[in-house]
Amino acid sequence: MTQNVQQGTQQAIDHAAAAERYLAAWNATEAGELAEAVAAAFTENATYTDPLAEVAGHEGLAAAIAGAHQQFPGFVFRPLGAVDGHHDIARFGWELVAPDGTAPVAGFDVVRLAEDGRIRSVSGFLDRVPAM
Repeated sequence: MTQNVQQGTQQAIDHAAAAERYLAAWNATEAGELAEAVAAAFTENATYTDPLAEVAGHEGLAAAIAGAHQQFPGFVFRPLGAVDGHHDIARFGWELVAPDGTAPVAGFDVVRLAEDGRIRSVSGFLDRVPAM
């Protein structure tokens, strides 16, 4: 009974919308657009950790995203499969698509969401990476 009462008082979090905002941030390339997209997707003190990066805050996130675009110019992040979520946690796959349509990079992220639906932490995993 307590669980139902608590669930009834919590605002429902839209996990799919959070993942959409996340990918929109990763697809933003212009500085002003990137800053807006990061602010829309992430809390001010959000953290991001994957095998290649560990950053915090909007500036750190924007720098990591800009770095990905420098390394992969013209590539676009797209969702891979459905978003799965419960409570304040969501997981989803993504791939990085080249201008020729190939997707040499793919990954899987687990995010924790704030009450407003923005991301407060990301744990990222790389499933497919090109040989460097």
